[in-house]
Amino acid sequence: MRILAASDIHGSIGWAQQIADRFYAEKADKLLLLGDLLYHGPRNKLPQDYDPQAVTELLNSMRNSIIAVRGNCDTEVDQMVLKFPIMADYAYIVSGSLVIFATHGHVYNPSHMPECLSSGSILLCGHTHIVADEVIEGGIRYMNPGSPSIPKNGSVPSYIIIEDGHAEIKAF
Repeated sequence: MRILAASDIHGSIGWAQQIADRFYAEKADKLLLLGDLLYHGPRNKLPQDYDPQAVTELLNSMRNSIIAVRGNCDTEVDQMVLKFPIMADYAYIVSGSLVIFATHGHVYNPSHMPECLSSGSILLCGHTHIVADEVIEGGIRYMNPGSPSIPKNGSVPSYIIIEDGHAEIKAF
């Protein structure tokens, strides 16, 4: 199974469309969304092309391909308009021999690790809007695709491709 992972769309229809376009171009089977889909949050400026209703329509049209986790800006109101589940704090995914703990990053993160991971596993988070790919405590690989709509600390809009036990970050 080929998975495209992205995070922190924050209501930008332009970036949501680019993620969808990349999903199809990459011939992915699943779109793994790491939270903060519709709302920009009180600490962020409005992203370019802010249109949460259009993002809702686009993502709902892809609902059968989406796996999603809840971000700190995602609420029950968002769940009411989205036709796929978004309220789980994490998703546990196995790709080949690779174990991935996918979460937004506001609950579980490199400073608050889930206890179920072992060396060689991936902690896959969004939340910080900063692209990351590094080995941390206990031989766990920490990956973050950043945010395409509101990148921070010089990060470039990116996504992650996961397939056959391998994961890599790719820039848009």
